[in-house]
Order: sequence, then structure tokens, then C-alpha cells
Amino acid sequence: MGFVLSAAWALALSGNVAAQSAAAPVELKQQAARVNAFATEEMLLAVAAAGKRLVAVGDHGVVLLSDDDGKSFRQAKAVPTRVTLNAVSFADEKNGWASGHWGSIIRTQDGGETWVLQRTDSQTDRPLFAIHASDAQHAVAVGLWSLLLSTDDGGQSWREVKLQTPPDGGKADRNLLGLFASGKRLYATAEKGLVLRSDDLGNTWTYLSTGYKGSFWSGVALKDGTLLVAGLRGTIYRSADDGKTWQAVPSDTQSSITALAQVGDSVVAVALDGIVLHSSDHGLSFKASQREDRSSFTAVIANGAAMPIALSKRGVVAELMPQTANR
Repeated sequence: MGFVLSAAWALALSGNVAAQSAAAPVELKQQAARVNAFATEEMLLAVAAAGKRLVAVGDHGVVLLSDDDGKSFRQAKAVPTRVTLNAVSFADEKNGWASGHWGSIIRTQDGGETWVLQRTDSQTDRPLFAIHASDAQHAVAVGLWSLLLSTDDGGQSWREVKLQTPPDGGKADRNLLGLFASGKRLYATAEKGLVLRSDDLGNTWTYLSTGYKGSFWSGVALKDGTLLVAGLRGTIYRSADDGKTWQAVPSDTQSSITALAQVGDSVVAVALDGIVLHSSDHGLSFKASQREDRSSFTAVIANGAAMPIALSKRGVVAELMPQTANR
């Protein structure tokens, strides 16, 4: 099972995201994603592991597949949408979901080759920024204004989960920007320094306060159980007790961090402005470097050879570490 989520990066790209009540765009009709000879250069926003395969998603409904550890990608055979896809997650080598704008959710049962449209909202554009597949029957998607959807029947039906009042009061309307798992426990990253936790596959959630006031765009659970969340202006927070307490970690950058991944025994984070961060001490400290091309990174994942493969606004960025130079 693997997933890397860059939902908040989609939020940043679109500026101040607001739900729209205008007529639904043509893209909401069940149209197949266009076959594009330059699909690997499209804006890509998320990548997940489907067994040994890597599956990346992004603008215009693009879904790319790699069976050689990210050296090359090809488009999926059948994708029934042209909306921007913000997130992708696989429960195993066959079963996965992707989510995106207009509340769209698509499902695959053949490792990403073909997809079916399970959900879309033609009335209001409440983007789904992140999705997580626990198994072939259970998945959770989160998005704008605390939109939280859950399925326990393989996506045949999606129900909206209502969150309780946040710890600082007011409506449960925080934008939910990322999802990650530690064992069977799920975590969602959100605005105003909040992290949410679910111990029952997303049916109920509790708020975890970190002490930070900005937005967390992404998170990762390391193999030893350490939790890391990151977001605006290079902010990284760390927890070694399942999210009960959090400590700020110096990141050596002011660039906003879009994704984190464990790569072998190291942690790799990517950010805007071509920034790549490395930690060799389980996230206690990071050292930043910057690519000469200053690519705006959106996602990162470890391939089968335990090397990081990154995505960016300009497509796939392979061989991330050899091409990285100190600032």
C-alpha cells in the first residue's frame, strides 16, 4: 500500500479556492481523458504505489503508469474524466482510487489501467484534496470546508461524515488537505495547525492540536511510528506519541513543503522553488538543497529501488537526488 498526497499544492495553485455554484463545466460529463504525447510534462499532483507499479495523477484527468521504477511513464488506457485529479491511493496492487475537483472520485480494480467514475458533484465545486484506500472496500476522501467522504462498499456509495466542532470553536469548516496512515490509524492534515485522527477507518475523528497556526499540507508516518506533518513556509512538526504531543522541527527553508516520504532509512521532503530536504535522523533535523531548475515540486515517493521519484508542476522529475545541488 502506498500513497503520497499533494492536495494542498492544488489548493495553492488555484489561489484562494472557493466553491462555485455556476453551471458545471463540460469536463464533468463522462468524457475520456485525452491521450497526450506530452502527458509526462503535464502538471502532476500525486503519486502512489500499486504493488511495484507507480501511478501518478494530475491536470486534465491525466493518469500515468510506470512499471520500471519511474524511468518511464505511459498513460492509462481508460480514464472517464478530464477534471484535475489531486490525489491517488492504492490498497494493494489492483485496487485504488483517485479524487479531484468537483468532488470527483474514480476507481480502478486493475492497477490503474482502467477507471470508472464513482462520484461527482455538478452543483458545487468542493475539491477533494486527498484520498486514502485502507482496503478494497474502505476508503476516505477529504477536501474543501471539511468535506469528508467515506465508503465501506468499494465506492458503490459515498457518505458524508460530519465533524465535531473544532477545539477553537466555530463551524467544522477547516480545509482538509492531506491524508496518511500509521497502521490502521488515519491522520488528516488541515488548516490552523490542526491534525485529525481516526481509529475506525474514517468513521469518527478527533482533533489534535499542534500549537501551530498555519496550514499543514501533507504528512507521513515513518516505519518506527514517528509522525511528520509539514506545510507553509517550510514548517515541519514531529510527534513520537501518536499525535498526543508535537514539536517544531527546523527545516532549513522558508519554501512551503508539499510532500514527505520515507526513502530507505531517510526522510525526503519536497517543496516549492526546487527545494529538497533530507533527514537521516527520523525527522529530528533536515538539511535543504535546491535544484538549479527550481522546479515547483508537488509529490514524492520511494520507488522499488529505494530512490525518490518526484512530481512537479512541469511533470515527472526522476533522479531527484543526483540532480540536486546545494544552495
